[in-house]
Amino acid sequence: MKVIRSKAFTATRPWGALDIANMNGTTVRLHWTDQPYQWHVNDGEEVFAVLDGVVDMHYREGGAEQVAVLEARDVFFAGVGCEHVAHPRGEARILVVEREGSV
Repeated sequence: MKVIRSKAFTATRPWGALDIANMNGTTVRLHWTDQPYQWHVNDGEEVFAVLDGVVDMHYREGGAEQVAVLEARDVFFAGVGCEHVAHPRGEARILVVEREGSV
């Protein structure tokens, strides 16, 4: 049993993570960041839930770059092949559910 107070979580580096669970090869991690990530395509599907802060999620659809503004309680689903990059506006805490070992 775990209770995690996400708003209190910080990491020593951007995108540092607290591993919460590994469920048959699917990982659940809480990330803290104040810096953008990098453009990437995950090895499978990804669920990206903003718990605290605001994140500009850039993604490419049909070759065109789009931006979705994600606020606390918003969820972004990246399907297979979805190229994306997260740009937080200041500090953000994000719950990420994805295949173990994914980028």
